[in-house]
Amino acid sequence: MKICGLSMLQKIIIFGTGGNCLDILDTLRDINDARGETVYECAGFLDDDARKWGKEFHGARVLGALDTARQYADCVFVNGIGSAQNFWKKELIIARAQISRERFETLIHPTASVSRTAQLGRGVVVLQNVTINVNATIGDHVFILPGAILSHDDVIGDYTCIASGACLAGNVRVGRACYLGARASIKDQVTLGDACLIGMGAVVLRDVPANSVVVGNPARFLRKVRVDE
Repeated sequence: MKICGLSMLQKIIIFGTGGNCLDILDTLRDINDARGETVYECAGFLDDDARKWGKEFHGARVLGALDTARQYADCVFVNGIGSAQNFWKKELIIARAQISRERFETLIHPTASVSRTAQLGRGVVVLQNVTINVNATIGDHVFILPGAILSHDDVIGDYTCIASGACLAGNVRVGRACYLGARASIKDQVTLGDACLIGMGAVVLRDVPANSVVVGNPARFLRKVRVDE
């Protein structure tokens, strides 16, 4: 990035060391390449698995646990933790770091197409070849994997993950902390409640209640995400 003609390097730390986290690292490097300068420097990863501390992944070192984040006052942060196995816990995982919302960086891969009228929250990650169309609203800490398509006026709740190739028609509403599987398709005007899991390739034609797993074409209810509700 440049301010008043001067380059300004931003140090950034990634939460987690899984596949999504390595995709974030690649995205940082791709942003630097596209800008022709070093915009981001990855200061390392934070991960609660003590076995990984001190190890390197693709040239970046694991610095320690999430709760050490406050030690790095000169860094911003981005979260890569969250999968189909734990997506509904994402808010609690990020909260462990005790970092203010303003210190999370939003990253958009250079190959993504994002409408100038779209609104993106803090800590959002948009990977390769994603399309986000006019008037879409994306909440905080949303992760959008390669090739996903979000159509006009879609609203995506905080902490949601949209997997590769998922396609959302217009005016779709997705709740907080949902997970939309690879190549899932959501019909226009459909609403997904909080903490829903949409299976890979599912075709969702009607509203889905909160805490539901739906699969198939057309999508059908399979079970609750959490049995305690």
